Amino acid sequence: MTETTQVYRATEDNVKIIGRTHYYNDVRWLALSGSGVEFTFYGRKAEITLLGDAIALTGNNLARMAICVNGVQVIDDQLNQREVTYTVFESDTEQEVTVTVIKLSEAAMSTAGIQAITVDASEGIKPAPAGVHTIEFIGDSITCGYGVDDEDGTHSFSTATEDVTMAYAYQTARRLGADYSMVSYSGYGIITGYTENDQKLTTHLLPDYYEKVGKSEGRFADTLLPQELPWDFNRLVPDLIVINLGTNDDSYTKDDPGRQAEYAREYAGFLTTVRCCNPHTKILCTLGIMGDRLYPYVEQAVSRYSAETGDSNISTMKFEVQLAADGYGSDSHPSRVTHLKAADRLAAHIQELMKWE
Repeated sequence: MTETTQVYRATEDNVKIIGRTHYYNDVRWLALSGSGVEFTFYGRKAEITLLGDAIALTGNNLARMAICVNGVQVIDDQLNQREVTYTVFESDTEQEVTVTVIKLSEAAMSTAGIQAITVDASEGIKPAPAGVHTIEFIGDSITCGYGVDDEDGTHSFSTATEDVTMAYAYQTARRLGADYSMVSYSGYGIITGYTENDQKLTTHLLPDYYEKVGKSEGRFADTLLPQELPWDFNRLVPDLIVINLGTNDDSYTKDDPGRQAEYAREYAGFLTTVRCCNPHTKILCTLGIMGDRLYPYVEQAVSRYSAETGDSNISTMKFEVQLAADGYGSDSHPSRVTHLKAADRLAAHIQELMKWE
């Protein structure tokens, strides 16, 4: 170590926090897709020490992590050990450096911790500048980037092929220069999770976990379950919330009018929760990338909610359904091409809706 080498914790004084995270025992813990930190420094070297949870030792659906330096990904790894240190930048001369640590895989399977940031920089590190705007995305596997790195639509799920940065939500935020927060879980819905037996899967309801830090099989420091930790909505106040839920509900509702009506009714109820947690934020409700059969019921839910509450700070937008010609990710999920098309559409819509430059 040189005299200018210093070790930092991932506190808000030192790093910009990305999405929902939890600081516990001097470690910044990440569960949700896209959660992470970003910082800048002027120096010669940077190392990042990450921690795995108990899932890291099982070999199954490990947390996939990315580390970028000046916008270029230098680390893409799955945590298969309790602790690992990456040298992410090294130079003979001092340089201006921005480092971003992002969890690419989703919350449900595993968690990861940022234990230490070690830099050779006389002035130390500081948080990266905040974006002009902030968007919260509430969604399912599409928002998580499920299977986007697998070009065989017949393959099944793996965190190894899941990359939130290649999905429409992250790409939309990037186009708009906005900070983001993802609250997304594969297979989750409003009244049911994805089902193949015509029975509701009520363990996979996103509204049950919206007010929590996350929901995972992994524990922070092998102690805390994210779903047992309430989320403080004052920590991150978005300008816009984009909801994309209904693809999994459709596996149950199909063309049944009674089930579709239940979806619309419960969707309106979820909007009440979202509004309670975010009193002044504009809400945009979307659907359609993997099928648009329930979209009229999204519109119905928004109309009902607005009529009952007088809340007009909410609207809808339909995505184009994915095309076979654009390819598929695993389990027939959207390909990178489909995600980029969806991001183009959503970003343009948001610019007009929010009057952002």
